[in-house]
Amino acid sequence: MTTTVANGNGGSFGRFWAMTVKEFIQMTRDRITLATMVALPIMQLFLFGFAINTTPHNLPTAVLMRENTDVGRSILAALQNTDFFQIRSVVTRAEDMDSILQSGRALFVVEIPEGFERSLRRGDTPSLLVAADATDPVASSSALGALTGIVASALANDRQVEFSEPTKPAFSIVQHRRYNPAGSSTLNIVPGLLGTILTMTLLIFTALSVTREVERGTMENLLSMPIKPLEIMLGKIAPYVLIGLIQSLLIIGAGLLVFHVPILGGPASLAAATTLFVITNLSIGYTFSTIAANQLQAMQMAMMFFLPNILLSGFMFPFAGMPTWAQWIGEALPLTHYIRIVRAIMLKGANIQTLAYDAIALACLMAVAMLIAVRRFRRTLD
Repeated sequence: MTTTVANGNGGSFGRFWAMTVKEFIQMTRDRITLATMVALPIMQLFLFGFAINTTPHNLPTAVLMRENTDVGRSILAALQNTDFFQIRSVVTRAEDMDSILQSGRALFVVEIPEGFERSLRRGDTPSLLVAADATDPVASSSALGALTGIVASALANDRQVEFSEPTKPAFSIVQHRRYNPAGSSTLNIVPGLLGTILTMTLLIFTALSVTREVERGTMENLLSMPIKPLEIMLGKIAPYVLIGLIQSLLIIGAGLLVFHVPILGGPASLAAATTLFVITNLSIGYTFSTIAANQLQAMQMAMMFFLPNILLSGFMFPFAGMPTWAQWIGEALPLTHYIRIVRAIMLKGANIQTLAYDAIALACLMAVAMLIAVRRFRRTLD
């Protein structure tokens, strides 16, 4: 009786061990799944450890100098020497300031008004004006908090400026939070959610399109038809374009009615940008479906692409505060450009012409994805 039980236990362990070895062999043969398991935690470690910064620095800034004086130049030099601000341009007209903020080329415009130095020397406590793009409240609040100390240090080091009352503030800073005066995070999040939700759903929709045909055994019929790879791709993408636009209408409608997010720009510009973004994501998802061998691999590739999109696009963390290498990666992601476009149109009243750089970048990403997908499409089942 004892021998029978031992043999039974030994046989159970042998079957368990055989199943374990078989699973390891199968795992190593599925290279995409194995690469995903290894690459995903490494990607998360590097992105959260090096790319994500909740206290952003080197924020793009412009200076509106209404007078060219020693004090003005001292303030400009102080801003250039700090790591909070990165001076992108120096302008002399208010119209240029509005254009820079609306297009997103700068998040801040520091205005040195006329008569600032004269009032400073007379001890009148003049005001330094700061216009901030408050569509990203996190980025603007931290930099505005540092601005007072930076300017005060610049004036203290300027030996030509003498103050009769050391305890009296030499100047004051007047802040204008453009496009989001209350600093509401809802106005920042809802437009970003539009792009994030579209990215997640559309990638999955089309990432499964070709692999589904293979697993269902209908690929043979598709390949036997007198149809070109480009025509197959466009035919598979077209229905999902309509679905993506319906999703967009639902999200934008909820933003308007529930969260009171305005649309200050033209609806035509928003519709054109959204259509371009939808097609770009569908093209990328279709590319994944031509590379993956099955639906599981296609899903894994879609999620691997979605992770850097949500972390490096400026949706969750300030884009301008990321290191240069992370910004370069972000510039290659469709969600980065769409979030800039949709926030500028809805909150700033910009049009698609003002946002030409991001629109062209989306179009280029779409063209590259379509080219890769057509070239990768299998004309045979091999």
